Amino acid sequence: MVTFWVLAVVLLASAIWCVTAKRPVYSVVALLLHFAALAATYLTLNAEFLAVIQIIVYSGAILILFVFVIALLSSGVAPFATGPNRLPRIAYPAIPLVLIALGFLTWALARTTIATPSTSPTSTLGPVGTAGVFGSVADFGTALFTTYLLPFEITALILMVAVIGVVLLAGDETPYQASKKRAEEVRREMREAILRGGDQ
Repeated sequence: MVTFWVLAVVLLASAIWCVTAKRPVYSVVALLLHFAALAATYLTLNAEFLAVIQIIVYSGAILILFVFVIALLSSGVAPFATGPNRLPRIAYPAIPLVLIALGFLTWALARTTIATPSTSPTSTLGPVGTAGVFGSVADFGTALFTTYLLPFEITALILMVAVIGVVLLAGDETPYQASKKRAEEVRREMREAILRGGDQ
């Protein structure tokens, strides 16, 4: 019980630190501490598989992605400028696709028979690695792809939308130009910069 309260305090403190930190790097460090404490909480619940996945996926992959984003956004001396508003152009093809996807989802749910959940627990406590034991790979996979399938797919959709949003926000303000024309403009700008430097 003492371990739970210590981990709970660490989780709350690291979460508050992550949100209130003034520097993004400090927020990443707080998030790493939060992920480690959460993995330790999984270990106290005999869910070794979830603890290892928490360290590998979140602390290893997601956190490194955050570090790369912070490093890329803070590079350079010029202020970060948002790209042009491409939302009106994206909305025209996106709205029919979303409606088609919702119609297909409604049709699929109408054809699927929803099983009534059983009152008996699906997993029990026992030695780690045994099938049907809480925290085992089989129990985790069964819960993920049956009970929590819809939240899992919604999370994947939200992550994809976030990636598309980052691409749109970080887009270049100038439209795409042909390579030869762009190369000529770059040469002309370099000549003008050299001439301006000579005048000074």
